Amino acid sequence: MEEFIKKHPIKAESFHPYFEKALNEMLLAGGKRFRPKLLLSVVEAYNPLLVDSAKYAAYAIELIHTYSLVHDDLPIMDNSPLRRGHPTLHVTYDEVTALLVGDALNTYAFEVLSNAPFHSDVKVELINVLAKNAGADGMVLGQAIDCYFEDKKLDIHRLKTLHLNKTAKLIAASLQMCAVIVNLDEELKRKLYDFGIELGVLFQIQDDILDVTLSSEEAGKSTGIDEGKNTFVTLLGLEEAIKTAEDSALKLERELEGFDEVLKEKLKPLLEKYLFRHKK
Repeated sequence: MEEFIKKHPIKAESFHPYFEKALNEMLLAGGKRFRPKLLLSVVEAYNPLLVDSAKYAAYAIELIHTYSLVHDDLPIMDNSPLRRGHPTLHVTYDEVTALLVGDALNTYAFEVLSNAPFHSDVKVELINVLAKNAGADGMVLGQAIDCYFEDKKLDIHRLKTLHLNKTAKLIAASLQMCAVIVNLDEELKRKLYDFGIELGVLFQIQDDILDVTLSSEEAGKSTGIDEGKNTFVTLLGLEEAIKTAEDSALKLERELEGFDEVLKEKLKPLLEKYLFRHKK
């Protein structure tokens, strides 16, 4: 995936002194690439010949995820100075540049999908899945709830709804998109999406835990900045949040065993790295 990203940089050739560099900076800074890896693992399980083509969809997901981080780090939101081990764009450049880079990454994701070497019907479905889960009924909705209710305590049900949208739906979309690419039946497609939702909520619980247990250097991003936000740690306390993460990870392990052997073989190595990362 890294090579694919390097070979498909965003072009913005003009007399602007640094906009094109800024467009690609956070993409090239790395990251876990967890969502693209999920998608490519399932495609490889069912149709390895489609992996190269599926990299377009994987890249689109990474573009959306990266745009969300760029915007999330802005002073008007989390005001974070560090991301993926690098200074955030509004620190390196300015707020306007960071805002516009986020906008460009968002729209470029759909340009990438439109150029993917799939049948038009497949591309339309992929675009629909990504837009729905990343937009007003998904990630953006979660961000809106998160920002509005900062310093206003939510109950556990509303907290889960917040993070189901903000974090989980994009992870679930990566599994739904790979199901579209390899033309899985509707039952397995739904099962993968639901698995992704549970996995995404676990990811958020773990992020909340790591925010208070890791240093910024260890995490590669600013930590200790969620004190006024609705997180699983601020609501449940650290000990109960860790227990909740543990229960969720064990449940996902059991659900993974319910998948067929070829899918388990591809997903297990990836998930083993992440299911219990709250124990760091």
